Amino acid sequence: MSAASTPVIDPVELCRDLIRRPSVTPADEGAMDTLQRVLTDLGFTCRRMAFEGPGGEGKEARIENLYARRGTASPNLCFAGHTDVVPTGEAAAWSSGPFAAEVKDGVLYGRGAVDMKGGIAAWVAAVSQILSEGERNDREPGGSLSFLITGDEEGPALHGTKRVVETLMAEGEVIDACVVGEPSSQQQLGDMIKIGRRGSLNTWITVHGKQGHVAYPDRAANPAPVLVRLLSRLDAHVLDQGYEAFQPSNLEITTVDIANPATNVIPAEARARLNIRFNPAQTGDGLIEWLNREAGRVQAETGLQITLDHMCSGEAFLTPHGAFVTAVQDAVEASTGIRPEASTTGGTSDARFIRAMCPVLELGLVGQTMHQVDERVPTAELEALTAAYRRVIEAVQAV
Repeated sequence: MSAASTPVIDPVELCRDLIRRPSVTPADEGAMDTLQRVLTDLGFTCRRMAFEGPGGEGKEARIENLYARRGTASPNLCFAGHTDVVPTGEAAAWSSGPFAAEVKDGVLYGRGAVDMKGGIAAWVAAVSQILSEGERNDREPGGSLSFLITGDEEGPALHGTKRVVETLMAEGEVIDACVVGEPSSQQQLGDMIKIGRRGSLNTWITVHGKQGHVAYPDRAANPAPVLVRLLSRLDAHVLDQGYEAFQPSNLEITTVDIANPATNVIPAEARARLNIRFNPAQTGDGLIEWLNREAGRVQAETGLQITLDHMCSGEAFLTPHGAFVTAVQDAVEASTGIRPEASTTGGTSDARFIRAMCPVLELGLVGQTMHQVDERVPTAELEALTAAYRRVIEAVQAV
């Protein structure tokens, strides 16, 4: 390689290029191609991994994923992220087009600027700086660097990181540590990293009764009070008192639906849905067993059939404090002057799948405007994240 062969990537311009690809889940719209071209120029071997299958609302989906690696030695430090974004909402409400990627007064506007095309661009830029400097000094960075990028984080997450991780593990690929570029910072860049997340379980409940006239209840079987009885028991149950670094698990009833427009008809069915966000004191299988057991008891008491369908989108995980977490905290503090709090707050992320391969944590931009109209990031913050990521890469590779 010649002394000038490794390009140094501008994080702002790469972020703009990615934003201009309207990759609303599950569409890709060339976002993965844009990233692959840049990584190929940086010497990464890129592997596209597309998976098809049922998506949201029962529709078929084809999801584009990318695994790219540079080097074969250990340790292999991976950056994980997603190029898909949530819908824009009313486009006319934006200060500029949601995919125009305009910079105004030092602020970059666009869907995905924060969540999380900005994080991807910053890590790529940091890698390019390290490679370019190493090339000038005739020194190849130690270990390996990799990217695990999906187009299915904001959607059902059935054919993205989950399946890439399963495939890589089956092939014997080793990732030693992973940083996910989710916007973990709360008020200032670097004030928080996420070292764990709660698990998430959705359950759909259907109570099967018998339709009839309200004046003749003996000829019908009303499912509504049976559903109320079950939901009351579930809601009153204390799942746990919390777990190290985690708040207590919580069950929330998210919908109750009888869909009965008539005033004189006992309905045939009553439905509800609930979600449980759970800490490592619980498992998805354990919660499913409990829910099924409680439904079985109410069914036995009332004589009405109750069916439950479950979907666990991820188990809870915690990356314990150790060399990896400390190295990231030290690097961020050295770069930003702020020592990040190690937190487990928030929803779910693809880190829940990567935990099966290696220690994982989340570090990224300030998330104040993610998913909002006029999602935006100061260009100076993108450049500061690039500097922090560079220190993180150098520190973790040295552990």
